[in-house]
Formats: sequence, C-alpha cells, structure tokens
Amino acid sequence: MSGSRRVGIAAITGASLLWGTTGTAATFAPGAGPLAIGAAALGIGGLLQAVIAVPALRAAAPALRANRRAVVVGSLAVAIYPLAFYSSMHLSGVAIGSVVSLASAPLASGLLERFVDRRRLSRWWMLAATLGILGSLLLCLSKLDGPAASAGGTVAGIGLGLVAGASYAVYSWAAHGLMSRGVGRSASMGAVFGGGGILLLPVLVATGAPLIASPQAFAVAGYMALIPMFLGYVLFGLGLARVSASTATTVTLTEPAVATVLAVLIVGEQLTSVGWAGLAVIAGVLVILAAAPATSARARGGAGGLEPASGALSAPGMF
Repeated sequence: MSGSRRVGIAAITGASLLWGTTGTAATFAPGAGPLAIGAAALGIGGLLQAVIAVPALRAAAPALRANRRAVVVGSLAVAIYPLAFYSSMHLSGVAIGSVVSLASAPLASGLLERFVDRRRLSRWWMLAATLGILGSLLLCLSKLDGPAASAGGTVAGIGLGLVAGASYAVYSWAAHGLMSRGVGRSASMGAVFGGGGILLLPVLVATGAPLIASPQAFAVAGYMALIPMFLGYVLFGLGLARVSASTATTVTLTEPAVATVLAVLIVGEQLTSVGWAGLAVIAGVLVILAAAPATSARARGGAGGLEPASGALSAPGMF
C-alpha cells in the first residue's frame, strides 16, 4: 500500500475518533433538540471550513463555477446530513440511529462509484464493507436491551438514518469528485461545507436558543463545532484527497465503535460480549483496508490513487 493511501486512512480514522465523541458530548446538553445540535455542529464547523479556505476558494473560483452542480449537490447533502443523523438517533435511539446512518453510507458510496463513476469496486472493498456492516449490527444488537423507542419512532428513525447515510455518501463523493477534477482539497472542502453551513444557519437561528441557555450547553455546542466537526472534517478532507469516497465512508464505520467505547467508559453503559465482538470485527475492517492494494479496480495515480472511468466525473459541471 502506498504511503499516500496509508496517510489517508490514518487521517480518516482520526476524524472518526473525533466524530465518535459527539454522542457523549450531546448528553451534556439535554435541553437541546437534535436539529439544534446538528445545525450548530456542522453549520458552524462548515462555515469555519470556508473561512480557512478563502484564499483557495478565490484561486479556484473558475473551476468551482465550472463544477457548480457538484458544489450545490454536495452542499445540500452537508445540510441534510446532521439534521437527519441526530434526528434519527433521537427517534430510534443512539444505537439504531447511528448504525443505520453509518452502515448505509459505504453502500451508498459504492453504488455512486459503481453506477455514476462507472468504477468496478474490488473484492477487498466488498469484504471490508460487509464486515463493517456486520460489526456495526453486532454493536447495535448489544444495545437493544436498553430503553425501547416507540415503534413509530423506530421506523421514522431508521428512515432518517438511511437519509443520513445517503447524504453522507453524496457529500463525500462530491468533494472527492471536485478534487479528482483538479480543484484543491481546501477549496473543495471549503466550498461544499461552507455552502452546507450557510444552508444550516436558518435552522440554527430557529432552534438554537437552548444551546446558549447555559454555559454548559454553550460549551457543548462550541466543542462539537470546533473539534469533531471543524478539526474532524479537516482530517477527513486530507484523507479524501488520498482515497476514494467508498473507502472513506467504510473507514468511518469506526465512529460507532468509538462512540460505544466512550459510552462504556464515560456514560456508564454496559457492553455485552456481542458488542465486543462487533468492535473486533470493525478493527478487522481497518486492517483489511490498510492491507488492500486499492479499493477500486480503476485505482491508478491521481488524487488518492484514483482516476475516474473515461467520461465519468471529467466534464465540467457533471455530478
């Protein structure tokens, strides 16, 4: 495996470690609803991505205009993701909501790369994605003996989890596509996440009052915006420039594993042997992805060792 790919996987793993803290952090602001938490976390974090990328955005303005559809689609997906993700966990429970959201994202990424980019996915990726989903399901099963959500809430939460997984896959794919067309990493992430941050501002204004109601809630909002979302997505962008979107979303299956460990260590939740088996399976996914020569059958050079199929993702404005 190339050094660039190794760095990419390490950066995305680091982002997943940070993202895994959000569920535990949110427990310290119980008065804030899921829309407020999601809008504050990724809205402010996305705007900060744009702020640090202003020089790169100016330099890349012609390329971004040529690929404006990808920017718009990616920004919409960034805005949808946190609202659907945190609402899913609120309605169906943290275990089911996070597992459905994160386990469905690699599948959505794989479908995008297979049918839109016309990339043939390798058996390595299929194995890693399958094991990652299995490990996540084991984590979910280990927590099902907790307080049960209503049947209607569970169904709605699962539906929103699927929306979250799809939107996560779309913005990862859009940002990686911009990078593969020659737009720099900073400009790609700044445009997509800055656009999403702008779209989330009205939601934050409408729902964010509980986040400033107490110093503790304000500190939670600040932490989530600056550390998991801002710093986490800086690391995610570094990784996304070096590996495909399908690999990136598969690596981030470590997020529910991290969230589970923190819930055990800090919140005091108990983890069964099934849950520990799930953690072991997810650890195996990282080993497979680190050892695999490539995620895509078309992996060759370029941004992260990937080139789009002929005619895919190469025409300005395509998405």
